[in-house]
This record gives sequence, C-alpha cells and structure tokens, in this order.
Amino acid sequence: MALIDNGIYVKGRRTGNPDTLDETYELLRERDGMAWIGLYRPNEQEIHSVAAEFDLHPLAVEDALKGHQRAKLERFGETLFVVLRPARYLDEEEVVEFGEVHLFIGPGFVVTVRHAENPDLAAVRRRLEADPALLSCGPEAVLYSILDDVVDGYAPVVAGLENDIDEIQDQLFGGDPAVSRRIYQLLREVISFQRATGPLKDMLESLQRGAVKYGVDIELQRSLRDVLDHVLRITDRAESFRILLENALTVHSTLVTQQQNDEMRRLSEASLAQNEETRKLSETGLKQNEEVKKISSWAAILFAPTLIGTIYGMNFTHMPELDWPLGYPLALVAMVVGGVILYRVFKARHWL
Repeated sequence: MALIDNGIYVKGRRTGNPDTLDETYELLRERDGMAWIGLYRPNEQEIHSVAAEFDLHPLAVEDALKGHQRAKLERFGETLFVVLRPARYLDEEEVVEFGEVHLFIGPGFVVTVRHAENPDLAAVRRRLEADPALLSCGPEAVLYSILDDVVDGYAPVVAGLENDIDEIQDQLFGGDPAVSRRIYQLLREVISFQRATGPLKDMLESLQRGAVKYGVDIELQRSLRDVLDHVLRITDRAESFRILLENALTVHSTLVTQQQNDEMRRLSEASLAQNEETRKLSETGLKQNEEVKKISSWAAILFAPTLIGTIYGMNFTHMPELDWPLGYPLALVAMVVGGVILYRVFKARHWL
C-alpha cells in the first residue's frame, strides 16, 4: 500500500490518524493544522489526488511519479518541491547505495514520496512527535528534520569511503594487480556521492535566503545553518576523496609504466647477453670452420702424392711406366706439381 503513515498535527501534537487521503483532507480543513502524508511508490491516482488537493505544480508531480531525479529544490509559488538522495554504505560490497525521497512542502501540509527503502522517515516522524515545540514550527520543521537525517546519514558513508581509500593506498604500493579496478570503482562511487551531496549547499543557502520572507522560526534558521555546515564538511571530504583517487590512478599508471620499463630493460639486457653469447658461439664456429678448412686443405694436398705413390706401389706384373727410364722422376714431378696446384687453389680461397 502506498500510504505508509498519515497524520494531522495541531500545535505540534498529533490529533488524527486518518486511514485514507480523503479523510485526511477533511480532517485538515476541520482542524486547521498540518497534514503529513507519507507515500511509498504511489500510483498516478494517489499522486494526482494529493496534487489536486494541495494545488501541486504538474512538473513537480511528473518528477515525483517518474523518480530517478537529481537532488534539487524548486519553488512553485508557496510550495517547495525538494528531491533528496540519501545514501548508506554497504561494507561487504564496498558500494554506496542511494535512495530517493521527494518532498512537497506548503502552507499546512507536507507530502513525502519515497522511491526506495532509505531513508527511514518513520524514525524522523517519531523524533519530531517527541518534540512538539519543534514540530509546532510547521512544515519547515519537517523539512529541516528530514534534511538533518539525510545529512547525518552521509557520515557513515564518508567513513566507509575513507577506509577504502586507506586500503587502496596500501594496495597501490604493495603491487596488487587488482588495485586499478578497485580505484576506478571507488572513484565512481565517490562521484555518485558528490552528485547526491553537491546540490545541498545551494539548496540550504536558498532556504536561508527565503527564511525571513516566509517567516521561518529563528531557531529553525540556526538549525538549518548547522545542517549547512555539516554539508560543507561532507562535500569538502568528498572532493578530497575524488582528488586522492584521481592521484592514485596517476600514481598507479606511473608505477605500471615504471614496471614495464624495468621489464623492458631486463629483457633488453637479457637479449644483449644472449646476443653476446651468440656472437661468441659464432666466432668459435668460424674458428672451427677455419681449422677444418686448413686440415682439409692439407689433407687434400697430401692426398695427391699419396695417390700417385699408392698407384705405383701396386704389385702388378704389367705396369709399363715401371720400365720407363724417366718414370720415377715423372712420378716425383707429378706429386710436387699436384701438391703445388692444390696449395695455390686453397690459398686463393683463403683456406690456408
């Protein structure tokens, strides 16, 4: 059911608990007090019923129906339309969960429209009902109390984000490869947090400027200034978180580049050492080749006279050269000439 809580207040005290919107309108006219209507994800019929009764602006009604609005404050005549984005930190998931609440504040009425479980407006209502003096200040007191509750709810978020950033700084210099992803995710959470909290400064300053014109109680004005001080501290912290995370991304990129450069240097040194080893092996191989060439050359040179001597050393009966008077000198000359020719050939090819 969209109608969560519904009350009629006269001089700061609850005097009626109507069950329907129509009953609320009737009691409000009878008692001339203040109606506080709490709705949770209402349908079009319920929103249009409230809009018709309190003359709400169509643009604000459309925003309240759609939801997913940015934090803002808009004034339509004597009616304020306020959108707040409460937040809570989920420690296990390390994310910030955002809610959304719309408020219509006008003479004699407050309509709250929630689009998420957060914030707990029932707790705000109980605290206000326990303080009739504050509640007697009218709709502005309800607006202040909800603003104060939402802003107080930001403190645990700031603490959770700060703790995550401290852990990231340890990871950053610990060489954790997953740190870049965590930094990016946390930076996204911080930016979303800034979008929720950033507009509050202008909203509260606008309320202060209009406080005298609309007759807001002086103590309530001081309380709003206190909320503004809290907002300024929170927005400053959120901005410092964003700067720290952006710097962390820069440092991480520098460290990664340095590691890559060191790795490239090590690879280059290893490659140079390998090239040097290859060069030494090549020189050794060339030396061995030169030795083989020399050995082969001399073996070929010595092979020529050995071949001739071997042929004529065979024990065959019919070898005509054995009976030649010049056979022996010719054999010697052939040995010498063959050796000289081979020597010159190998010398010309730089084998010797």
